[in-house]
Amino acid sequence: MSVLTNYINAWVANDADRIATTVATYCVITECHGPVYRGRDCVRRWAQDWFAAGGIVHRWDVTDHFIAADREVAQWTFECTWGGQRSTFDGATIARVIDGLVAELREYQATAALYDWQGTWR
Repeated sequence: MSVLTNYINAWVANDADRIATTVATYCVITECHGPVYRGRDCVRRWAQDWFAAGGIVHRWDVTDHFIAADREVAQWTFECTWGGQRSTFDGATIARVIDGLVAELREYQATAALYDWQGTWR
């Protein structure tokens, strides 16, 4: 199992302490909508607060995954409940791994439903 999949699986398990064990003490995590979390303790507090506020990760399905040197890249579908609203979206993560821990992670989100283009531009 890879470092990135361990991180993802810890979120699916809704386990803040387990999430924290996957990241370096000096990590930088950047979410797709802007927040940046610096350091393991900050990541743990973020996850604890998110779960305590009713956040639930229902699934985080990796659809493509690539590892090269100190980088992991994954495409995925994410489903969660936040603020009483259940939602699903596609995205991607780029992670830098040092000594078996996530040192830097950045997420990107598709902002609209994906669809097959069916014509010419007008």
